[in-house]
Order: sequence, then structure tokens, then C-alpha cells
Amino acid sequence: MPRPDYPRTIVEFQRRFPDEAACRQYLFESRWPEGYRCPRCGSPAASALQRRLLWQCSDCRYQVSVTAGTVLHRTRTPLHLWFWAAYLMTTATPGISALQLQRQLGLGRYETAWMMLHKFRRAMVAPERTPLTGPVEVDEAFVGGLEEGGGGRLLGDKELVVTAVEVRGAGSGRLRMQVIEDASGANLTGFVRANVSPAAVVHTDGWAGYLGLAGLGYDYRPLSQRAHLLAGGDPNEMLPRAHRAFSHLKTWLRGTHRGVSGEHLQVYLDEFVFRWNRRRTPMAAFQTLLGLGGVQEPTTYRAIKSASLPWRS
Repeated sequence: MPRPDYPRTIVEFQRRFPDEAACRQYLFESRWPEGYRCPRCGSPAASALQRRLLWQCSDCRYQVSVTAGTVLHRTRTPLHLWFWAAYLMTTATPGISALQLQRQLGLGRYETAWMMLHKFRRAMVAPERTPLTGPVEVDEAFVGGLEEGGGGRLLGDKELVVTAVEVRGAGSGRLRMQVIEDASGANLTGFVRANVSPAAVVHTDGWAGYLGLAGLGYDYRPLSQRAHLLAGGDPNEMLPRAHRAFSHLKTWLRGTHRGVSGEHLQVYLDEFVFRWNRRRTPMAAFQTLLGLGGVQEPTTYRAIKSASLPWRS
């Protein structure tokens, strides 16, 4: 039996999830589409403990809730508000900020909205996602900080972000983004190895940090900015898909979130990548977001607040 489908309009969403019981049933069907199986012994026999909102295995007596081990683990916020947050986060074209979510859902505290969105962001990276394939453009850029002054790869107060995007004709395919400490060969080639299939053609600029890709089995094809300029070309057209992704990222961060701190930038990149890769099926992304919660470790408010980039810890 397949997982339950997803609402395709806001009217359908309101009709399908009017209360806590409907949301809880949807989570049950998403978690156990083939019917209940005890997480401990695998038994299909269980009884519902209605007052405690738990399922108890009839064989080993193990008790579990539909939210256990998910981003909703031990939440005190009503499930229908979580569903609305997931829906607004994935279907609104520019995304949604914590302040906007607080206003939309009538939440009493800004911190509640901020925490909900951050928990969802940590459920947006699927552990089993497949590497990028085909021709791939790879480039880096500084994100955040002051807009004025400086340039190159050593600009302070900004975080260095590397991206890889699939070439799909004149358009772009799937995307990956990651904050890195610097543009060293170890960081750049490490990112490519973690996100791009070894059989892919990889296009970069002429930065020396990418030279190691040739020895890792990639069909490495660097492009020379100098040669491009001498030929009368625009450097921004050398890796157009990567530059386009960075342009959309910066517009999104400024427009929706009014800037993001370096400590939390990676999870915002994860959200941007999640939305980019599902831009043609935003309604399906609502279901994907809730479904991914079943394979992610629960995140606490303390862990989110104390998150920082590894080299800043």
C-alpha cells in the first residue's frame, strides 16, 4: 500500500486536515503505509491508547507515538499548526520567515515559529539522496556580510559557499550547496566527491583548488576566465547555472529572511536546495517534508540554538 497522497490546493488542505485527529491519522499512514509494525519486535498487532495518544504492541507491550523519532518528537505545539507550517514553508513561492509564520498561525512567541522552521530545515536533507549526474557546474561565492568592498576568495565577514548544479540543456537540474571554511583543494574536491557522481563531467573556473578532480576519476573540464575575457565573453556567462543559483539564493535571503547569521547559514542553504529541487512540485514537497521527518534524528531547541560552523566551535 503506498503512502497517502498530498493536498494539491489550499481548499483540499483545509478539508483534509481540520483537526488533530486527521493530522495524527495522516502521520500514522505515512509512517506505516503497509499497516502498523512494532519498532521493537515487528509484530503487526497493536492497540491504541487513546488517552495517551500511543500505540501499544500486543506482543512485547512496546509503546510508540506517531511522532516518535521525527521532527515532531515530544512537541507541545498542536499538530495542525505543524501541518500548516509545513504547508506554508513548502508552497509559498518565496518561502516564509519566522515572523511571518508567527503572524499567520497566531503563535504567542516568535521563538516557537523560529524553532518550528529550523526543525523542518533539519529534516530537508534526505540521507539516501543520490549524487548529481551528467554535466555539472561547480563554483563558489561569498554569501552574507557586508555588500561593499573587497573581492576574491579571502573577503571577511562573509561565508564561503560552494555549489554544484546539474546542466540540463539550457536549464538547471538538481542543486547542492555547502558552507566551507576556505577554497582549499581539500574542501572543494571533498564537496564534489560527496555530492557528484564520479562519472560526471565537471565544469569549474580555473581556480587551482579544483585541480585534484582530474585525479579522482572525474571528466574535469576547467574554463579559463582570462581566455573567456580575451574572446570578448562575460565571466558571468562561463558558469551561468551556478551564477544563477547564487543570484537566486542571495535574493531569497535578503527578501524573505532579511539576512542570515553565519552559524545557521547551512540550514538555510538546505532549505533553498530543498525548494529548488522541488520547485516544479511544491505541493508534493509538503508530504516529502513530513515524510523525511521519519528518518531524521529529533532536534532539540538547545541543539538548534547552539549550532555553529565546525571551524567556529
